[in-house]
Amino acid sequence: MDGVRFILNGVRRDLERCDPTATLLNVLRYDFGLTGSKEGCAEGDCGACTVLVGELDAEGAVLWRAVNACILFLPMVDGRAVVTVEGLAAGGLNPVQQALADAHGSQCGFCTPGFVMSLQGMAIGALGTDTRPEDLLAGNLCRCTGYGPILAVAEAAPRMAPPDVAEALHDLRRERSLALVLDDPLAGITRRWFSPRSVRELAELRLAHPEARLVAGATDVGLWVTKQHRTLETVISLIDVAELRGVEETAEGVVLGAAVRYSEALPALARLHPDLGELVRRIGGLQVRNSGAVVANIANGSPIGDTPPALIALGAELVLRRGAARRTLALEDYFIAYGRQALEPGEFIEAVRIPRPGPAVRFRTVKLSKRFDSDISAVCGAFALKIEDGVVRDARIAFGGMAGTPRRAPAAEAALVGRRWDQAAAEASALALAEDFQPLSDLRGSAAYRVLAAQNLIRRLWLEADDPAAGALLALEPVDG
Repeated sequence: MDGVRFILNGVRRDLERCDPTATLLNVLRYDFGLTGSKEGCAEGDCGACTVLVGELDAEGAVLWRAVNACILFLPMVDGRAVVTVEGLAAGGLNPVQQALADAHGSQCGFCTPGFVMSLQGMAIGALGTDTRPEDLLAGNLCRCTGYGPILAVAEAAPRMAPPDVAEALHDLRRERSLALVLDDPLAGITRRWFSPRSVRELAELRLAHPEARLVAGATDVGLWVTKQHRTLETVISLIDVAELRGVEETAEGVVLGAAVRYSEALPALARLHPDLGELVRRIGGLQVRNSGAVVANIANGSPIGDTPPALIALGAELVLRRGAARRTLALEDYFIAYGRQALEPGEFIEAVRIPRPGPAVRFRTVKLSKRFDSDISAVCGAFALKIEDGVVRDARIAFGGMAGTPRRAPAAEAALVGRRWDQAAAEASALALAEDFQPLSDLRGSAAYRVLAAQNLIRRLWLEADDPAAGALLALEPVDG
């Protein structure tokens, strides 16, 4: 058995006999009495539990990121530094806190520590904070609706040096895998957590524990524990496997390792196509994007995952590994049925390869949701049309939210291929969608709404092509789901 070692507000902490699926928030509040971090939702939506986590990058510098402590498992901060609101200043307010107080940016105060930590992340140049204040704070909810003063502070926030913890983190560096084992006599089980340091070790662990739950950011699995109260007996974490943290940009496209976070992937995806950058920008709040991984969003097979429709339309493929053997699989073939994916026992996704759309390809992806920020898709559509001499030579159309898995729309595609790209072709394709999908009705939208919305996305594609100014106008309009 090994323990969790981390730096908490500048002090080294060594915890033995850890519950592998205890959340960082509960440990902060109940083990250390640091109650500034609040539990507002326990699902990564409200940001009241925001803390800063620092880790060494490949060059030995410290990369800071704001995360939700409520769905981050304790072992995920092993070898890292954690800063809570209590660690910002001794005996007074630090510059960010003072600026928020001067601007009267706090009302009931419940959400204030979370806002402070998000603003502190911006002040020290943490991951993903080079963005608009609205995007920076989209993952923090103020129930008193006092956003005006808070946004004003974000627009003029003081710049600060990040905490100097590099030497302390070097002292915590592990050369071997973290392995936690905790017997739970009340539940009659043994809880296990493995954090391998290499992809070879990960492959061996996966073969030895094919039933284990793999986690990269725990932005989904964390809710299984906090909301569904599920017991996870064996967990294998990907976050310390350096080979899975790479982002490779080539003339052919982008390759993302399985542990690459949204915030880390966003610049490369935005360069691949602006719509991909916009899509990722709307996935959760910054705290979620700083933890969740693109490949993990694919791996869990959700029918409303945001990235799969766009990547299917682009013709992405997965690199799968089992032991020492690798194989590639078209992303569209990975999803078999709801809750079923094309993985063999002991196999895992090592990377995703995303082709760069060619000059003749018109690519578009659009997410429809009831709330613009931090909301799950009602419908997500993606379109890649290869148009030469005004004729559609190839069409790849994919949707999420329309079936039990993200998948292509073959009838809608067939209605376009070989035809001139005009309004009549777009209308024929839109009508053909009724042959491709029979969606369900749920709280995010009725079946009739989903079909009509998906059809209208194809019509919109033509409107934008016919009048580029219309596309700019439509992009600014709020979506009423």
